[in-house]
Amino acid sequence: MNNIRLRQRSSEQKNTRLKGKSVQEVSKQQPIGNGRHPKTDLRYWERAIFQPTYTRYGQVRKVGEWAAKIQHLGRRETFSLGSANKTNAASRAKEIYLSLQANGWDATLAKFKPKAGSAGKTAATIGEFVEEVKEAASARPKTIESYFQALRTIVADICGIDGGKSKYDYRQGGRDSWLRKVHAVKIAAITPAEVQKWKLRFLRRAGTDPIKQRASRVSVNSLMRRAKSLFAPAVLKFVSLELPGASPFAGVSFEPRQSMKYRSGFNVEKLIKDAQKELPTEQLKILLLATMAGLRRNEIDKLEWSAFRWDNGIIRIEATRYFHPKSEDAVGDVEVDAELLEIFRGFRARATGNFVIESEIAPRLGATYSHYRCQRLFEALSKWLRDHSVSGNKPLHTLRKEFGSQVCAKHGIYAASTALRHADIAITSQHYLDKKRRVTVGMGHLLSTSGKKIIPIATAQVAQKKRTSRTNN
Repeated sequence: MNNIRLRQRSSEQKNTRLKGKSVQEVSKQQPIGNGRHPKTDLRYWERAIFQPTYTRYGQVRKVGEWAAKIQHLGRRETFSLGSANKTNAASRAKEIYLSLQANGWDATLAKFKPKAGSAGKTAATIGEFVEEVKEAASARPKTIESYFQALRTIVADICGIDGGKSKYDYRQGGRDSWLRKVHAVKIAAITPAEVQKWKLRFLRRAGTDPIKQRASRVSVNSLMRRAKSLFAPAVLKFVSLELPGASPFAGVSFEPRQSMKYRSGFNVEKLIKDAQKELPTEQLKILLLATMAGLRRNEIDKLEWSAFRWDNGIIRIEATRYFHPKSEDAVGDVEVDAELLEIFRGFRARATGNFVIESEIAPRLGATYSHYRCQRLFEALSKWLRDHSVSGNKPLHTLRKEFGSQVCAKHGIYAASTALRHADIAITSQHYLDKKRRVTVGMGHLLSTSGKKIIPIATAQVAQKKRTSRTNN
């Protein structure tokens, strides 16, 4: 009897404690049934959301932003969550789910996926297609905008919509006017045959100059690859508007891949020494981060002091409020020299803000184009670099390539791929590295410079001067 009364008291005490807690609090502490949290719990969505994938160069890769597949009343939709931060993305997925429970599909789609209700319609214009893809695509907004830019360039060229310099005028309406003309083009008019004609015209503009021809082939492949990505099955399966025909790029072949091997054309050690003597502080910071840490332009632009792990000797590249990595592969720790950290400790002591590179321009959250706080500094540094033998269209990026080349020469290609934070080693070997060590056949010792057939270089130079003198006279 005593044991029975003890068990009853224990059960009553347990029930009393439970009554003091809300159902929601209990559900947060204990997973339901098979160990999963309820859908009203943020932890459920942290496990349920995913990063869509795509294939490039035969490699499967993840996009930077998260997405969620949500089912309700027999219907299932995929929602792009618009964030590379997993916690923020999970919170938005939960918000969408709660909206479905409270308001149903129509209201939820109108708020979180406005174009999803237009199934069965045919996209008549480029503008309609662009708007639909913008709502349905799960890739990063900046990436999608890059694809749109390529498509607009091709469409405008095909249809003779020039726009001149005014198409870059965002303030006076020139940009909007040009966009309206391009977006009004019927998508049915952009056929594979028209794209093929455009490609050939584009290539012919290079004329007979081999250097221009090579650059033209690189450009045409880049434009086609980005624009064609908008018509990939992975994108179109979420687009409710139907195309009036086949993809405009169906059957249009790319030009042969051009070698992208990096070949160093300057002395990096002399460059760093000159930079310390000649460059203003902020430009010097940029140069050191690109040359000795291999950081990309946007990584430098948005880098905060919290990224420095002084005790570990690394710079951590990760998503922040102001910065979204190029891809998940771009996230990582960059090991740097102790001397570089020491110099930046000095810069940190004099810093007036959270960003490593100081600028009066604030970062723009949610920008769908490449906005840089330090654009003026980048331009000034690029001019200085060109004056110091760092040539090319992107001299700042050339410094990153030089970084990769130096790491490869000292530690091998695998170490370089890790330091550059590439998705795979194939990218490293195709684009960035220059062989630093001399590799020869090793049979030079068999040659003799004392034979009759060998003319000493000094004698040859004298003979050349005599011939030049006779010619001039």
